[in-house]
Amino acid sequence: MNQPIFHLAFPVSNIPQTKAYYVDGLGCIPGRETPHALILNLYGHQLVAHVTQDILTPQKAIYPRHFGLIFSQIEDWQELLEKAKNQDLKFREEPKKRFVDSFLEHRTFFLEDPFYNLIEFKYYRYPEAIFGGAEYTKIGDRD
Repeated sequence: MNQPIFHLAFPVSNIPQTKAYYVDGLGCIPGRETPHALILNLYGHQLVAHVTQDILTPQKAIYPRHFGLIFSQIEDWQELLEKAKNQDLKFREEPKKRFVDSFLEHRTFFLEDPFYNLIEFKYYRYPEAIFGGAEYTKIGDRD
């Protein structure tokens, strides 16, 4: 393992439903599992679903809280998009291009899991825009 691995813990209310969504739906590889938590491998990154007794409610908008991946190959982004469609996963925002014909141009879509966690998947036309482009003022869909 040469690169650090990203870790994210997030709330769920049901492990079997989590497993169905993330493993069967998104294609995550399941790891250790208890009645209270499930470790998932999402493209080499560790997600940990923790059961909470808190009432989970939908967010009004995609901001401020969501997580996701940025693909380096458009074919991989497209493949996951097709998988999500074929698995009838809930799209919070349909696939679209942002900032078309600019340095910041990227493709994106948002999924919403059964526990209202929002997951964004992106592909940047110019990889340098992922962290670069400080002279640009656009971030996301807000003005």
